[in-house]
Formats: sequence, structure tokens, C-alpha cells
Amino acid sequence: MAADAVAAAMAASSLCDDLEPATVRTCIRDVLAAGAARAGERVVVGGWVRTGREQGKGTFAFLELSDGSCVSTLQVIVDAAVHPLARLTATGTSVLVEGEIKEPPEGTKQNVELKVSRVLEVGEVDAAAYPLPKGKVKLTLEKLRDVIHLRSRTNTIGAVARIRHQLAYATHRFFEENRFLYVHTPIITTSDCEGAGEMFQVTTLFSQAEKTEKELKEHPAPSESEIEAAKVIVKEKGDAVAQLKAAKASKQDISAAVDVLNRAKEHVSKLEDRSKLKPGIPCRDDGSIAFENDFFKRQAFLTVSGQLQVETYACALSSVYTFGPTFRAENSHTSRHLAEFWMVEPEIAFANLQDDMNCAEKYVQYLCKWLLDHCREDMEFMVKNYDKSAIERLELVSSTPFVRISYTKAVELLKNVTGKKFDNKVEWGIDLASEHERYLTEDIFKKPVIVYNYPKGIKAFYMRLNDDDKTVAAMDVLVPKVGELVGGSQREERLDVLKQRILDAGLPLEPYEWYLDLRRFGSPPDLLEKQKRRSYPGRPSRSDVVPAACSSSACSTPGCVPAALPLPSPVRAWRAATPAGSGGERSGGGVAAAGEAESWVAMAEPSAPVGREGREACPSSGSGIWDLRSEEAEGST
Repeated sequence: MAADAVAAAMAASSLCDDLEPATVRTCIRDVLAAGAARAGERVVVGGWVRTGREQGKGTFAFLELSDGSCVSTLQVIVDAAVHPLARLTATGTSVLVEGEIKEPPEGTKQNVELKVSRVLEVGEVDAAAYPLPKGKVKLTLEKLRDVIHLRSRTNTIGAVARIRHQLAYATHRFFEENRFLYVHTPIITTSDCEGAGEMFQVTTLFSQAEKTEKELKEHPAPSESEIEAAKVIVKEKGDAVAQLKAAKASKQDISAAVDVLNRAKEHVSKLEDRSKLKPGIPCRDDGSIAFENDFFKRQAFLTVSGQLQVETYACALSSVYTFGPTFRAENSHTSRHLAEFWMVEPEIAFANLQDDMNCAEKYVQYLCKWLLDHCREDMEFMVKNYDKSAIERLELVSSTPFVRISYTKAVELLKNVTGKKFDNKVEWGIDLASEHERYLTEDIFKKPVIVYNYPKGIKAFYMRLNDDDKTVAAMDVLVPKVGELVGGSQREERLDVLKQRILDAGLPLEPYEWYLDLRRFGSPPDLLEKQKRRSYPGRPSRSDVVPAACSSSACSTPGCVPAALPLPSPVRAWRAATPAGSGGERSGGGVAAAGEAESWVAMAEPSAPVGREGREACPSSGSGIWDLRSEEAEGST
């Protein structure tokens, strides 16, 4: 109500007399939350008709109105004398109405309703063509993807959107409360943080080639005789200038002749440039693409992670995170893969693996508790329709200390299991599959588990090598029904060890010199990186939790129709975690310092765009990173 009063005051004080007055609209959520306390109050509400029916032989109509602010709808009563009822009752109709909040008769399920006195706006619908069904009839999630521009009007997608909003907001709150700085990292980059090469390339070469081909058709390239003729004219004009100077002509005459000469030279230069134009993509003599002719003078890509850039800030600002869109060109058609998603990637300096695990546990519990406190209605909707145990798992994760065991111990426990046959054989050195992770959390411990000290052979070179020379300081947070939710590690801060790890990985040192500089010049003795993956309750596919999902097989966005030096993939320590054996391969690395995280929700704006020379404003160093992706896995917390 305070917000309504402020809006009304702003509207009253407006000096824009030539414009319509501002609309002071009340959210349906606020009307329903206040209940009978607002009975008798006049309000303006707007929304879309979920169901509408005429009653009393056409004398009035009931409308169930939703504005997306909550799962519940507001019952609106409109008399035929106020507005033609046939224009209001079709499902999907948008209305803006003014009326009085009233208590309904006893025995009805509504706690309040709105008696309309004026219909201010109506957006009519062709009921026969409207693709969303009326009332409680449900469309499958797969069918809703065919009408992605309208599916946000459904309860399911609306609930997912509100949950995503709260998770994103809670993420910022968590980092703010823990003194992290939010860093915007570039969307266009020259580095591959994953090291897999599955990146979308950004180039202007194709548009340049099309433009050149069109130009050559309209204005063919000049012949050698045309160029030679133009050069003859240049010589003649040059001789004319020399003669004027020899004759000691006036400065005005000489200046005019020089201008003519310069124009003739420019004409020759343009002819020569045009003669070099060739149709198609420019190539070098060896047949490779000449990226030096591209916009950035080298290969550029859509980022797979902002961790490289944000790590440099961690080595100066201690605790930082980035929250933005990332892109993967993985030709996969599983429910766990999207071409575009959002990630949160934190980095922490002056921290060890214990700090990494503490931070990850605290973060996961913070988000789970936030959902319980701020998304109860939406979570109850998910429990009712998709995932019966979602709230129970949130309560478990938010209140239960996580078990912490070494990778070696986890393998021993799994190898001793006799009552279950795993599809993937358990042996020391493997990357635990989703079935192994879930068995640990659901059957052995029945609570969240953090597994740490993984074999170095399955982790990235930037993760700190332990004294046993077999394992690295990496950890994964596992939760029931999901498996790996967060991955993290401590980065290798010892320069000599890091160099050897790069060489052992079969990589050249030269492209990583800037990264090694971060170890040469005041690197914190302990750096952390984390990665968190979050799932949504009952959502079987990430395609259903992002507004418009793109994959290798389709782009559902409405209206949507490079040889750079390899930079360190290692800049994160909570690895992107698509459990092995779950339909998609695990991403193999990110740089580990003392804390990086990757999750599946997320937001960022480029702060260090690639320059025309192909350089990035800042490479990254490593402390702690979390990647929050806007994707989801089967079953969800």
C-alpha cells in the first residue's frame, strides 16, 4: 500500500499535462496477501484472464485474473452494464480494471474478490486461435516449447521464473553480505576457459564476404589497364606541380595543383584496394582463414566462462564474482545441455580448500533457506505438480551439516556396496558418475556430502597438487536426487609446480605467460575457485527454465533466426558439473585456486571487451569462482 501511495503522489505531481496520467496499478499478490483487511478499498488491477464465464443469464461474468505476481488468481466480477462480457471472458484476454475489493459470500474458496466499476483497457483474443488451453487443462512441457512466446502465462513457467528471480536476487544478497565485489566480465573473448574448443565464434568475415560479393557484382574490380591509366594521370599531375614550382608560380596555383595531384593519388589507391577484393572468405597462402582481416584482427568467441577475467580481480580485490551469460557449442541433445545459459562465478583469495568447502556449504544452504522463506507458494506448486519431495530436500539441505569425505574413502564405500549394481564400474581414478554421487547422498549418508582430494588425472592443471603427488585439492558438493551440485578447488599458487603441470598436460607455456605472471607478481599463497550447479524442482529439462532456450538442434528465441592463442582453461575451481553417465560429458576443468563455483542459474555485462587488436582487457588469475548457470538437472533441490 505504501508503494501505491508513492505512485499516486508521483502521478499527482507530474508536470506532463499533455500525457495521459500514470497508471497506479496494484499487484494481485498484494491484494490476496492483505485479504479482508483491504475490503472496501478501490484499486486498479491488470492481468490476463485464465478462465472467464458468464453467469446470471449473461448479466455478469466471473474472471480469474493473473498478473504473474503469484500462482494464485484474483476473482473479478464484471456486470454486463459495465462492459460487454463477450469481450472479456476468452482465456488470454488482457484487462485493466478498476473496482472495489470485497469479501465474497461465505462458503466460497476465495478470501477476497474484486467488484469492477470500470474497465479501463481490454486486449482481446481470438479464442479459436489462442494456443493455451482454458482452465485446468495442461499442456506438456514439450508442447509448451512450441509456443515459447506465450508459455510464461502458464502457472509452471511463471513459478519457475519467480524462483529463478529469487535465486538470482539471493545470490547477489549472499555475496554482498560476505563482502564480495560484483565484476562484469566480457561476453566476447579470445580465450577458451573450458579447453574443449566447443565455442561459438564471433566474426564479421561472412558479412564482409557477402558485402564484397555484392559490391563486386555492382561495381566490378578495376582492370590493370584502368589502374595504369590512373597512374599515368598521377604522373601528369605530378609533372604539372613540378613545372609550377620551377616557374615560381603563386602559392595559390601550386596549392590547387597539389590538391588535384592528391585526389589522383587517392583514386589510384582506391583502385588498387578494389583490385585486391576477392569473393569469399579471405584466406592465407596456406589455405587457413585470414583472421587478421576480421573485426578483432584475430579469432574471437562467445565466452564459456568469465572466470579468467574475474580471477585477475581476485588477485587485487580479494573476493569477487561474476554473474552473466555463457555459451557452449556442444552438439548434445540431452536435458542437461543448453547453448546459452547464465553462470555465477566467484573467486576468493587468501583461502584454502576448507574455506572453499565452508563457503560452498554456506552458499547452498543460504539459497535453500531463501527459497523456503520467499518462494513457499511457488515451491508448494512444484511439490503438488512435479516433485513431491522438493520442499523436504530444501529443508534437509538448508539445515543439515554436510558430510565431508575424501575421494579415496568415497570410492572404498562404493566398492563395498553389495545391494546395488552400478552401470559404471567403481575404481580409484574414475570421475564419479551421477549414480555414484546420488548413492552416497541418498543411500549411504542420506544427506549432502562433500567429496574432496580428487585424482589429479581427472582434474585441471591449475588445481593445487597435494603432497601425495596423486591428488589435487578439489571438492564436489553432492546432494540427494541431483548428485553434484557444486564443484570447487584450491588453485596451484607455486610457480614451478604450475609450470610443470602445464607441461605435463601437453600445453605450451607461452600462451599462459600472463597467467603465470599472476603467480610471479604477488599471488596470494592460497586461491580458491568454486562452481555450483543448481537444479529446479521437478524440471526435467533446462529448456524449461530459461525464457528462450537454444541448443544445437533449435533456437526458440522469438525472431531469432578462430586461431587465437589458447589461454588457460584453468580459471575455476567449482567445475561445470554435468555428471558423467547422465547423458552429457563432464566439463573437464576450470582453473582452481582457492574457490570457484558454478551453478545453473544466473547475469553479467561485459566490462573488458576484446580490443581491435584482439587483446582482452584483463586475463584472470585465480582465487575462488562460482559459476551459476541458468540450467537445470533432473530432480532438483
